[in-house]
Amino acid sequence: MTNLQLLWFILEAVLFSGFFFLEGFDFGVGMAFRTVAKNDQEVDALYHAIGPHWDGNEVWLLTAGGAMFAAIPFWYASLFSGFYLILFFILLGLIYRGVSFEFREHMLTSKFRNLWTTITAISSLVVPFLFGLLFTDVVKGMPMDHLGNISAGFFDYVNPFSIVGGVAVALLSYLHGLNYIQLKIHPSAMNKVVQQQVKVLYPVLLLGEVAFAVTLFIYTDFFQTKLVATLAMLVVIVLVSVLAWVTALTRKQGFAFILTGLAIIAVVVLLFIGLFPRVMVANDPANSILLKNATSTQYTLTWMTWISLTMVPIVLAYQGWSFWVFKKRIKVEDATAE
Repeated sequence: MTNLQLLWFILEAVLFSGFFFLEGFDFGVGMAFRTVAKNDQEVDALYHAIGPHWDGNEVWLLTAGGAMFAAIPFWYASLFSGFYLILFFILLGLIYRGVSFEFREHMLTSKFRNLWTTITAISSLVVPFLFGLLFTDVVKGMPMDHLGNISAGFFDYVNPFSIVGGVAVALLSYLHGLNYIQLKIHPSAMNKVVQQQVKVLYPVLLLGEVAFAVTLFIYTDFFQTKLVATLAMLVVIVLVSVLAWVTALTRKQGFAFILTGLAIIAVVVLLFIGLFPRVMVANDPANSILLKNATSTQYTLTWMTWISLTMVPIVLAYQGWSFWVFKKRIKVEDATAE
């Protein structure tokens, strides 16, 4: 395995971490359209909280997929063919979520505005759940031949481990979104609802993390092959979640938001550590796809590295600037549809 192959595996982890950190709070705010907001004005306030950012945050997913296609094509081919239906529903959810923002703003009747609000909330829940389902299945192992072709049944995709993983990602995203609401919305009745939910959901999250650790032990080889790293990352996930809970209850919204985001990143890092040096895990270990056999040529990786080193700082600077420009808090009473 070369240094460039390892570098691009790490970059994939970074790109997916960035996506789940940034798009995670978008998903959480989207769910809150129905679980927190009580009227159109509060929904408008939530929309304006993520309106300038949600489509830019999704670029991280496009970049991760594009980088996988160009740098690790064997991984891309096996993953996208073997998980075609799950990825199709993820894409459908992202499409409906995107158009729901726009359609809601142009509906003249409350009936149809409420319909698109509900579609936003449902798609914001379904997409992170399916991502959790997908990534836990990838590390669990699938019935796959030596060419990377997956021949799986329903219960290979939907099982206790993948369900726990899906719920964990959805719940982390929701809490991430609740903390973002606390950051972006001026104190109001909506913030009180958020605070009440936070008190209940963080203990649920900690129980879910215990369930995740148990199913991780049962369904993967993480504890057999990478015991120290796995235990360390599980401790980090729990510790960061507890700190996020404490800071959320003490109304230190900025710390709570960052810590919940770090918990999401820690989950991604755990999965990538357990996956390495493989990129796809087969039920028969001999058929697992190894990173060293899945990447493009050294020439391609070299050029991609130079292009990335040039473009990524520009993208990060632009996205940081956009958050700075729209850093002002939103008052519910001033929020109106545009």
